[in-house]
Amino acid sequence: MTVIAPTPSVSPLLDLVRPTRPTHVVDVGANPIDGDPPYKGMLEAGLCRVTGFEPQPDALETLQRSKGPYETYLPDVLGDGGIHTLFVATSSGMTSLFRPDTNRLGLFNGFDEWGRVREEVQVATRRLDDVEAVGAFDLLKIDIQGAELMVFQGAREKLSEAVAVHTEVSFVPLYEDQPVFGDVDQELRAQGFIPHAFAAVKRWPIAPVVFGGDFRMARHQLLEADVVYVRDFGHPESMTDEQLRQLALVAHHVYDSTDLAYYCLNQLSIRNLADPDAPNRYHAALG
Repeated sequence: MTVIAPTPSVSPLLDLVRPTRPTHVVDVGANPIDGDPPYKGMLEAGLCRVTGFEPQPDALETLQRSKGPYETYLPDVLGDGGIHTLFVATSSGMTSLFRPDTNRLGLFNGFDEWGRVREEVQVATRRLDDVEAVGAFDLLKIDIQGAELMVFQGAREKLSEAVAVHTEVSFVPLYEDQPVFGDVDQELRAQGFIPHAFAAVKRWPIAPVVFGGDFRMARHQLLEADVVYVRDFGHPESMTDEQLRQLALVAHHVYDSTDLAYYCLNQLSIRNLADPDAPNRYHAALG
């Protein structure tokens, strides 16, 4: 395992929670098309390591070319372990294990072209639980255009150790037979997670209306969102010491959820794993 030496004074939490190992992030669908990942600051500070999965060759090459010392990227297609068709779309961000639904795509400006299938490729998927290169991890960040539920169901063993899931969910399915928000929510709740935050909400204009000359400018129609789920901290007795430590670090450094970080630190103090005044010291350090 790579030992990470964090930048001094970069975290008001590190010396207080005393993690036994670096935070491990698994990024499924690590294609950098949507900009910086939410854990970028934590990675740059040397506080975590990342194992990413990206099966699209061009995107994988970009990731390999720009990666740092704490990043590993693999070409595996994660799913349920079966053989599936990968529908390669005009826009790489819309490539999916589900066939694009042309009727749905036509409802929204731009999507009928972005989602046009230019190639169909047979791929063998792997269950995350079966990937030996990935051990215990703390944060799962995933965006794979509808196949998120498939990955969650094939990762129940490893997800039992995780403390947070950052997933894209769909309100209006753009692919045939695509699971939607309610399906994902039921699965993650069954695995012991609860919703924590909307990291992003995507609305989109209904075609052919264009507002202000910008075909992307929306009014109210929901399309997708990035939702953050966390381990159900309402039952801290069911969480291990390391889960409390890692949830505190992820909450603070990735999502600025300082109240959740304080809660976890307080639970560690109750267990005599942090100094009695650690929660107040953390709160004071926030300014």
